[in-house]
Amino acid sequence: MKNLLKLEELFLFGLALFLFSGLDYGWGSYALLFLAPDLGMIGYLLNPRLGAWTYNLIHHKGLAVVLYVGGSLFSVPWLMFAGTLLLGHSSVDRVFSYGLKHEDAFQNTHLGRIGK
Repeated sequence: MKNLLKLEELFLFGLALFLFSGLDYGWGSYALLFLAPDLGMIGYLLNPRLGAWTYNLIHHKGLAVVLYVGGSLFSVPWLMFAGTLLLGHSSVDRVFSYGLKHEDAFQNTHLGRIGK
């Protein structure tokens, strides 16, 4: 089952790349900003609860879809770019078992403990 879920995430990453390929941005910008969603970890500087909230918000695939669809509906390419970036980043994170965070510690995710 775990491998099937990872395969699903790889397909979602492929979808993000496919959607990005239709935008008028260079691949270098995608690569350069690929790790930008990890800035959501900044909340951990204050406390684990805020850190989990900010990290989970940025890594939520629903947000990625809302940004992409909103950008598409209102013809705002940078929102579509942000949506593809968040979807791709979150999918790759989950392939490597970095899931959404629980409030007690960064290592506790919905996919299990990181580094066990």
